[in-house]
Amino acid sequence: MVLKKNRIAGIDEVGKGSLFGPVLAGAVVLDNDSQLKLLSAGLKDSKFLTAKKRSILVPLIQQLSTDWALGQASSREIDSIGIRKATEMAMLRALQKLKQPIDLVLVDGILPLRLWEGPQETLVHGESKSPEIAAASVLAKETRDALIKRFSKRFPQYGLETNVGYGTKLHRKMLLELGATPLHRKSFLSKIII
Repeated sequence: MVLKKNRIAGIDEVGKGSLFGPVLAGAVVLDNDSQLKLLSAGLKDSKFLTAKKRSILVPLIQQLSTDWALGQASSREIDSIGIRKATEMAMLRALQKLKQPIDLVLVDGILPLRLWEGPQETLVHGESKSPEIAAASVLAKETRDALIKRFSKRFPQYGLETNVGYGTKLHRKMLLELGATPLHRKSFLSKIII
């Protein structure tokens, strides 16, 4: 009898606190060999990696993972249903894009993914405890940063190429001077734009 190996997906989001653009989630499935190779290559929480290191890790994660996917929720969805539900939608969309069913989802943080009907565990500081979550974090961060930097060409005044949508001093100043773009989260701007 052959025992079925559990397929565990780590999931993480980026951009939850941003003023601009989508929230993006990554989902990654790794086998034991891939975990070891990625950890040896320097995989850890994306917040503690340089942009250069993350960019080196992305193709390794994509190549070595058993499965990976990304999902997002737009700024319009965030304004319509709120950031928590939109974050959950992005996570669910990433999980639904995986090629095979998942036996367990590891969710970074303390809040469960309410939309997921299968087994799940929440892990506080999951990026430092689960290589799957760390890999999902890196993929999501690099993808979202690249997307926002592309938008910076369309909206150059807001400093998006460096702040990737977060509320830096320049970004807030330009919001006061120019107002919001169609991709800003209007529900996040009430304290900035009156």
